[in-house]
Amino acid sequence: METIEILRQLAVIVIAAKLFGLVARKIHAPQVAGEIIAGLVIGPSLCGFVMPSDFLSGMAEIGVIMLMFSAGLGTDLKELKETGVKATVIACVGVFVPLIGGTILYMCFYGFAPAGSEEFYKALFIGTILTATSVSITVEALKELGVLSGTIGTTIMSAAIIDDVIGIIVLTVVISFKDPDADIISVILHTVLFFVFAVGVGIIIYHVFKIIDKRYPHTRRIPIMGMALAFVMAYVADRYFSVADITGAYIAGVILSSLDDSSYISRKMDVNSYMLFGPVFFCSIGLQTNVRTLDTTIILFSLGFVVVGLLSKVIGCGGISKIMGYSWGDSAKIGVGMMTRGEVALIVAQRGLAAGMMGESYFTAVILLIIVSSILTPVMLKFLYDVFPEQHVISE
Repeated sequence: METIEILRQLAVIVIAAKLFGLVARKIHAPQVAGEIIAGLVIGPSLCGFVMPSDFLSGMAEIGVIMLMFSAGLGTDLKELKETGVKATVIACVGVFVPLIGGTILYMCFYGFAPAGSEEFYKALFIGTILTATSVSITVEALKELGVLSGTIGTTIMSAAIIDDVIGIIVLTVVISFKDPDADIISVILHTVLFFVFAVGVGIIIYHVFKIIDKRYPHTRRIPIMGMALAFVMAYVADRYFSVADITGAYIAGVILSSLDDSSYISRKMDVNSYMLFGPVFFCSIGLQTNVRTLDTTIILFSLGFVVVGLLSKVIGCGGISKIMGYSWGDSAKIGVGMMTRGEVALIVAQRGLAAGMMGESYFTAVILLIIVSSILTPVMLKFLYDVFPEQHVISE
């Protein structure tokens, strides 16, 4: 592709992404949903101004690595340690139920394949997309209601953090199954070895960064070195452990999440992601989705995907909350608060497309789930808090 054509496409993507993102925010929808729709409009589905290319795929890959690095930076290790058994159990069930639900949904549409077959792993991957929780919309809703620091708000936030960690591990394992020579023991062993490596090297890297951060606080070299670490960890994870590169980027963020300047690094990463790499990634989702190729089966599957995606979190997280002693009202709040999907679901789907574990038409289902869950969650939470007011609020 000629350089001048690249510049034209990037200009169209940035302008369209920001325009549709602002419109989405005006109507209280996630900005990323607007950026995805922008990709649909300027891509092969409608206008055809921009077509998918290897260059844009490479840019999107950088974008997804930076997004996962930022997600890792936002992980509160102290909060993870202090959440206790309840949040961990809620997170585990909140991953398991959607995983099974999504797998069965795919098989209901495309046939029940034997374990170990390629179709079985495709079904398993559809379930994997449903495991991730994105609580950004939930956080805004709880803030508006003034209950973010309440017992339920804290439980939802803690469970969501653990949920993401488990979801990334599941993604790593399922993606590894794509290798026809891989067996489950080998996959698990490689995954365990990577996390052992990450812990050992992470401790050393953390202390090195801590020394540099103390000597040169709030300097640009800190986020630059952090970004380099994200790329190195992403490469090492994929090249030497057969683990998804985004897992390595996420771990790099977690390693640096306890630094005094972790928020400073995150802000600098957000500038790059917000201005260019983020819009390219989310637009690329729309570019890879061609609505002209959709058939009745995909449309029906997408509707089923949304229903299963919403109910599996409500039933899984809400049900186990009730079993552990929460009231019916509080259990419903936890289930509803955990049902939103966002960037992580898109990232998982994009990894599946790159690995050949799903077709581009399935992005329609993921996009629809993100939009529906983002609209329903604030409405349902407000209703639940009106009907079941929270009695205890944790002081900040």
